Amino acid sequence: MPKQWLEGKVAAITGAGGGIGRGIALMLAAEGAKVVVNDPGANLDGTGHNNGPADQVVAEIREAGGAAVSNYDSVATAAGGEQIVKTALDGFGRIDILVNVAGILRDRMIFNMSEEEWDAVIAVHLKGHFNTTKPASIMMRQQRSGRIINFSSVSGLVGNAGQANYGAAKAGIAGFTRVVARDLGRYGVTCNAISPGAATRMTASVSEQAVALRARAGLVRNDARPAGATRAPEMIAPMVAYLASDEAWNINGYVFGVAAGQIAVLNHPVPVKTIYKHGMWTLDELDKMVPDVLMKGVDNPAPPATDLDIPGRPKAMAEGGRTNG
Repeated sequence: MPKQWLEGKVAAITGAGGGIGRGIALMLAAEGAKVVVNDPGANLDGTGHNNGPADQVVAEIREAGGAAVSNYDSVATAAGGEQIVKTALDGFGRIDILVNVAGILRDRMIFNMSEEEWDAVIAVHLKGHFNTTKPASIMMRQQRSGRIINFSSVSGLVGNAGQANYGAAKAGIAGFTRVVARDLGRYGVTCNAISPGAATRMTASVSEQAVALRARAGLVRNDARPAGATRAPEMIAPMVAYLASDEAWNINGYVFGVAAGQIAVLNHPVPVKTIYKHGMWTLDELDKMVPDVLMKGVDNPAPPATDLDIPGRPKAMAEGGRTNG
C-alpha cells in the first residue's frame, strides 16, 4: 500500500467548497487526513449562503473512503473562525493542519472604492486568517505540533490595478505568515503561505478587458492570467499537502509561488540596491544619486500617460521611455 503522507492528521480548510480549496481538501483526504470542509457557499463578493458546495466536497471524500465533515461559518468573524476549529475538535478530537483559502473579490479602482468594499475584503482575507489562526494556534501550541498554510497573492506581492483592498489584504497575509512562523516555531508549529496561479471561479470573474488593460499598461505580465487545464486549481494541492506533512518540519515562514508545475520560494523583501552617506542627505545630492544610482534601470510599473505635462519628466520619457537611467 502506498504511503499516506497525512495519515492520522486532522485538517481544517477554509473556502474548500470549490476551486483551489476543493482540490486541497480532496488531496489531503486522499493522503489520510480527516478533513473539515469549510465553505459558506457565498457569491464571489461574499454575499449569499449555500450549504451545497461544502456538502458536495464532503460527499466526494466519503465516497472515496475518507473522513470529512462540513462547516458553513464565515471566516470574517472571530466566532466563525473559532467554530471552524471547534468543528475539527468536536468531529475528530484535534487539529493538526489549518489551510486558509477562503476569499472574495470587490475589485474597484482606488478612487471609486467604497469603505464597505474595502472592509469586506479585508475582513474575509486578512482578518479571516487571524480569526482561524488564533484558535488553531492555541491548540497547536498545546500539542507541540501543527501546520498552518496561508494564501497570499501576486496582487499583494507585486500589485494588480483595481485591487487595493485585495492586494493590501494579501500583502498583509504575507507579513502575518512571517510573524506567526516566529511566534509558533519554537513549539513545533510551522506557518507558510502560497501565492497561487490557477484558473478558478475568482480569476474567471476578472473581465478580459481588465486583463488586457493591465497587460498593456505593464501592470502584470501578459501571461499572468491563468489559462487552460495546465493551471487547474487542483495543481496547487500537492505543495500544500507537502507543507502540511511531518517531512516539512523545518520549512517555516516562507511564501511559495505555485502555478501549474512550477514551484518557487519567494524572497522576503530585502534591499536590492543601497546608497549610503555618513550624515544627512541633501536634496541636491538625492537628485543626483536616486535616479543615477538607486533607481537606475528600475521600471515604473505604472508611468503617467505620455500626453500629460509632468514637471521634471524628460522629453524622451514622455515619448515612450519607461525605465529610470
